Amino acid sequence: MTKEKIENMSLTTLIKTIQDIMRKDVGVDGDAQRISQMVWLIFLKIFDDKEQEWQLTVPGYQSPLPSRFRWSSWAKNPEGMTGEELIDFVNNDLFPALKKLATAAGVSPHGKVVGSVFEDAYNYMKSGTLLRQVINTIEEDVDFNKSGDRHLFNDIYEKILADLQSAGNAGEYYTPRAVTQFMVDMLDPQLGQTLLDPACGTGGFLICAIEHLNKQVKTADDRKRLQESIYGVEKKPLPHMLAMTNMMLHGIDMPTNVRHDNTLAKQLQSYTPKDRVDLIITNPPFGGMEEDGIESNFLKKYQTRETADLFMALIMHLLKHDTGKAAVVLPDGFLFGEGVKTTLKRELLEEFNLHTIVRLPKGVFSPYTSIATNILFFEKGGPTKEVWFFEHPYPDGYKSYSRSKPLTIAEFDLEKSWWGGAERTGRKITEQAWKVLASSLAERNYNLDCKNPHEVAVNHRDPEELMAEYQQIVHQLEAAQAALKAELMACLGGKA
Repeated sequence: MTKEKIENMSLTTLIKTIQDIMRKDVGVDGDAQRISQMVWLIFLKIFDDKEQEWQLTVPGYQSPLPSRFRWSSWAKNPEGMTGEELIDFVNNDLFPALKKLATAAGVSPHGKVVGSVFEDAYNYMKSGTLLRQVINTIEEDVDFNKSGDRHLFNDIYEKILADLQSAGNAGEYYTPRAVTQFMVDMLDPQLGQTLLDPACGTGGFLICAIEHLNKQVKTADDRKRLQESIYGVEKKPLPHMLAMTNMMLHGIDMPTNVRHDNTLAKQLQSYTPKDRVDLIITNPPFGGMEEDGIESNFLKKYQTRETADLFMALIMHLLKHDTGKAAVVLPDGFLFGEGVKTTLKRELLEEFNLHTIVRLPKGVFSPYTSIATNILFFEKGGPTKEVWFFEHPYPDGYKSYSRSKPLTIAEFDLEKSWWGGAERTGRKITEQAWKVLASSLAERNYNLDCKNPHEVAVNHRDPEELMAEYQQIVHQLEAAQAALKAELMACLGGKA
């Protein structure tokens, strides 16, 4: 058995052990609660292991946590607090103290990170004995300060994310890794550029961008610049907690730029030039409606309760003049929709260069949604002269994607070889690629739902001809049935 298989088996065993213990607890109801419970425990374990590192590497480091609230004080000893004493400590001492860090004055950046994670966290477990068993399992099996276990933590995170998807209703903040990777590769972020995901979910785009930028980091100052240039916002507690944990796993020790908030809840006009960013890369929630009043944060021409449309208005507003670039996943409905969507698309063509739309096939987001999606690539400083469309084909033999047959990054080699580099030069019309003049799109009332002109047209033929062919087939079938019946009768007669 390979080392990788052994590691995967031990990881699966670890997660299963924790989940099985939690299933015995009457307070934890369903996979989502079990995952949430596991994540805050793992976060505190990671934070404690990181603090040990910071005390050696950060001059004058002071923990934002009183000593009795540090994991090493109350959780590390396997014979430590348990039963009612542990539940009482967690519910009435630990959680109130950690939540307070989110809003208290004078809290260090490290403390703000902890506070933002625990702001809406909750201890679902009722049994202190079972909680002690979970804590001991985590403490015994993983040490973040061991280099090998850092890799294990990444795997734990991926496994938790996969379990969360299986728990249902996770598609809204999950983007397939291949799509994320392709979008980052095409935007090609450079060290020093500011990058934002205004609906960051569990942080997939941000992590992908960090991995891309890590190749450019040469000095401690470069590392600091990277940390200061990545921004994200997520309004739901569990994905935000996962995003914070994920950032720390990927070397962002103080992910204070990843906020727990609703980006749409701030007035559009209150954003100043200093809030604008170089790059935006995101998959905003689509198909959802915002709560009453959120639309009033936007200019009258953008007012709608449809989440994806409001995010598009925000994205277009937040890109830096002349240099801002974006890659955004949007459903087909945005391409052909009217009303506010038409306003947004007109401005997209008049004030931006909407240079490429990659049309993804159905099933990319399966099983979370069957809605067909697109990636829009655009940059500030229009107007658009022409829009290139690229229809991503299924691999040979595929009729759709599934969990066992997902979209892979290698499939995007087609787009990458066609793209034409950073300047997008030498693009050619192919079976998958075509272009449409912006003036033609304006004449279509900004309907961007342009079909591939190279698809082989289905010959529907003349209805009378089809009916004659159908009747001929029916007669042939009746004749075959009559012949079979006669043969059966002859056989039965012979036996008699």
